[in-house]
Amino acid sequence: MPASSRSIVASLRGYYLRWWRYDKNTEARVEEALERDYWTKAQWDGWKQDRLSYILHRAANKVPYYREVWSKRRKKGDRASYEYLENWDILEKSTLRQRGSDFVADDCDAKRMFRDHTSGTTGTSLDIWLTRETVKSWYALSEARWRRWYGVSKKDRWAILGGQLIVPVRQNRPPFWVWNAGMNQLYMSSYHLAPEFLRFYLTALKEHRIRYLVGYSSSLTSLAQSALSERRKDVTMDVVITNAEPLYDHQKELISEAFGCPVMETYGMAEMAAAASECSNGSLHQWPDAGVIEKSDSAFADQPVELICTGLVNPDMPLIRYRVGDSAIFSDKAEDCGCGRTLPILKKIEGRNDDLLYTTDGRRVGRLDPVFKDASGIAEAQIVQISLREIVVRFVGSEGFEKAIERTIASRLQDRMGDIEVHFERVEKIERTASGKFRAVVCELPAEERSAAASG
Repeated sequence: MPASSRSIVASLRGYYLRWWRYDKNTEARVEEALERDYWTKAQWDGWKQDRLSYILHRAANKVPYYREVWSKRRKKGDRASYEYLENWDILEKSTLRQRGSDFVADDCDAKRMFRDHTSGTTGTSLDIWLTRETVKSWYALSEARWRRWYGVSKKDRWAILGGQLIVPVRQNRPPFWVWNAGMNQLYMSSYHLAPEFLRFYLTALKEHRIRYLVGYSSSLTSLAQSALSERRKDVTMDVVITNAEPLYDHQKELISEAFGCPVMETYGMAEMAAAASECSNGSLHQWPDAGVIEKSDSAFADQPVELICTGLVNPDMPLIRYRVGDSAIFSDKAEDCGCGRTLPILKKIEGRNDDLLYTTDGRRVGRLDPVFKDASGIAEAQIVQISLREIVVRFVGSEGFEKAIERTIASRLQDRMGDIEVHFERVEKIERTASGKFRAVVCELPAEERSAAASG
């Protein structure tokens, strides 16, 4: 499809998404969220208790999965009340994957809801259903705390380095991006960040008059390195916002120097069970109105704690005590942030340290979860790079698995990484690290081979 046609299609999709996300009441929702940033603890406690009570009551009585769970518990003589969060069982991703539609409330029509499909960081396919009211509420929070905190808005021209494939990876001529007029967005493929193409990305940012940039930390770092090596002083941003990957100090400094602006870290998920964003004082603030994050009383200071979250935004597909697969280091005491906001502070988010893979033409490829989209029959998977031309996909098969799925995944990996061999290894389970973390992507290239590949 010609570049102009791709932009038309992307813009049509953008207008559709804009209809789902925003309406005449969006600004009022944004202002309410910004006002809550400065609430007292008593105000937050009262609001959260009311909202949580509503979510728990609705889940126990209107959601098929939870109603079934509580019915079984009652038959066994369990008289615990569903009104208390601690009485609920922990929800695993595997359960949500297997019985996704059973988490949609009885009084909702799934056909009229927005269906968000995500593979997450584990290669595990998940479907999330959202009403338009839920989508609008979520994007009002995002507008407030992922944009307004940083002096920009959805009306400004912005760019995202994302994991959607814009053009075939074998294409060696720009554009490697598409303009989405519906969202004022330049969507740039993270799969074409080879050394010889980076200067084209920088020029596109300038020509499209982009004010702020969003993307994976690793992709933004590659772009920043190019800007510095090319001595490009003509590509500046108001802010750069990172997502989906951890942001390291050296990356933050490099990106800030390259684009002459602050670099802010954010945390979120398609399941809308928790979120956080960095303020101008450098604190990562949790969003209490997004979800309840439980912290174990036995947790040691400065040690990562597994996140168990209860979403407060989506009452029509409520996720209660959901094990999100990430961990965080909590503040060990109440802290007053210099920004003046009273939102809780997370010291650091852990659990998103996927490796990068390397291609023969010098690209570094991260976040490969889109290759598992609609891959039914695979419970979880891990991508391992053995050499520049060889990839092994270890996977745990489940009901519905067919060999054709392997061909689909192999083709998608080759689309993103070029001429490589892809082998599949079916295993009983994917090994975790000593700390219990799941690594979705593992690079086993020697350090010298990585360095040679990255230098092109």
